[in-house]
Amino acid sequence: MPNLKNDRNALREVLTQAQTIAVVGHSDKPNRVSYQIAQFLQQAGYIVYPVNPLVKEIDGKPCYASLREIPATVDIVNIFRRAEYLSEIIEDAIAIQAKTVWAQLGIAHEASAQQALDAGLNVIMDACIKIEYLHLGIAR
Repeated sequence: MPNLKNDRNALREVLTQAQTIAVVGHSDKPNRVSYQIAQFLQQAGYIVYPVNPLVKEIDGKPCYASLREIPATVDIVNIFRRAEYLSEIIEDAIAIQAKTVWAQLGIAHEASAQQALDAGLNVIMDACIKIEYLHLGIAR
């Protein structure tokens, strides 16, 4: 499975070319990792769209029930959901023509990754977007 997580040049390209990131499983609780990483991504200059069907808004901004509801193009779909949800999320990512699906540390599913690859998406699984961003020393 061509997971880009160990390809430094590909990661750099994905992170430098992206403008918008949808955070699937974005919590509205500041002590949760998904919330903290979404905050980091906003501070780094990305436009972040929270996706969580159980939350209406986060920090005064709308939270979307699914990727398909986001009213903009999404470059990276950053996933904070368990592996059993990946296939469904990737179907939505394909439907909205996202460029990259990025599953956080500890989240990977080979069939879902193949599904995304077959649709022409970049796939990064089992990797933290914040850690990779900092390791690469990206400045936006």
